[in-house]
Amino acid sequence: MLVAAAVCPPTPLVVQVMPDLRSACHTAIAALRAARPDALLVVGGAETTTAYDATAAGTLRPWGLDHTTGPGEPVLPLSLTVARLLMNDAPDGFQSVASDATTDECRELGEELGKSADRVALLVMADGSACLSPRAPGRYDDAAGPYNDRIGRAVADGDPAALAALDPGEADRLWVGGRAALQVLAGAAGAGTFEGRLLMAAAPYGVGYLAGLWTT
Repeated sequence: MLVAAAVCPPTPLVVQVMPDLRSACHTAIAALRAARPDALLVVGGAETTTAYDATAAGTLRPWGLDHTTGPGEPVLPLSLTVARLLMNDAPDGFQSVASDATTDECRELGEELGKSADRVALLVMADGSACLSPRAPGRYDDAAGPYNDRIGRAVADGDPAALAALDPGEADRLWVGGRAALQVLAGAAGAGTFEGRLLMAAAPYGVGYLAGLWTT
């Protein structure tokens, strides 16, 4: 059963710069540990849906940053690598979800993760739209702001139904890279009731970054 969840951005910038957002992520992660879960799992978007064990390593060298975490050959995708660097130690497991996974596939994966232990905590690595300004990585779109705000409200309100209702096609058009991971969270939460807190939201580069926390 899901007892706590945190949402943090999967950008390397939160490791290298953006200290306020990094601090908010550390606060959220500390709250996950304080929930005393039997399993603390990390979920993040990637090209494929793959489970990794707790010892898996990752690196930010392909993105020009000399940060490597974990023993052995780096295999973690970017989102899970950023998570491990934020955590400073290993979780109980990593799970990537394909960025183009359907809503039903995300829900089913979330349900599976939520049932993996009596008390489950999830660190969900997800960002919002990358079309929020003319200088954003994606092409600016007037619909990006409202869509991004919808994600922020869902996190702030602890509302899994709102995350489950995110439209994958619109998310793809608006470069919402975190859509699939957020819908995994919705699947893990199910019909549970959560108290949500939006610890920080920012879009300094035209990309929606947020840190949030759900607790029971």
